[in-house]
Amino acid sequence: MKIETGMENDTTADVDEFECAGCAPDPVILADFQRAIHAISGKWKLEILFTLMDGATRFGALRRSLVGITQHMLTVQLRELENDGLVLRTAFAEKPLRVEYELTDAAYGLLPAFRELLNWSKLYGLRRDNDGSIASAARRTAARSYSSR
Repeated sequence: MKIETGMENDTTADVDEFECAGCAPDPVILADFQRAIHAISGKWKLEILFTLMDGATRFGALRRSLVGITQHMLTVQLRELENDGLVLRTAFAEKPLRVEYELTDAAYGLLPAFRELLNWSKLYGLRRDNDGSIASAARRTAARSYSSR
């Protein structure tokens, strides 16, 4: 027995082209977006990028500034960032070998996006409450306004 609740999602119904204009994302735009997100996705990539915003940094100093990262993970993440064109690796012909990493112009081009993400995080980001549970900024704001009544 099938009961209709009125909440069924009939996605197979025919719709005219005006009703569904813009329903599916443009595959080219979606691919560009996925490529951009992939370039900065990784457990340590954002931390590495933020650290390098202060200027060129040697590998050892970079590793010391990122508490908890292993040498292997730092190497892997730096190689990926270099392959994606966000980090420039410069090896100096010295004894001992000196290697520095710095941001490329493409990485500095991400600064406006990072600023917007920080603004978003301040408004809507997840934060831990006093009891350790995660609460959204919107829920915390609602709770504060309710308690002030």
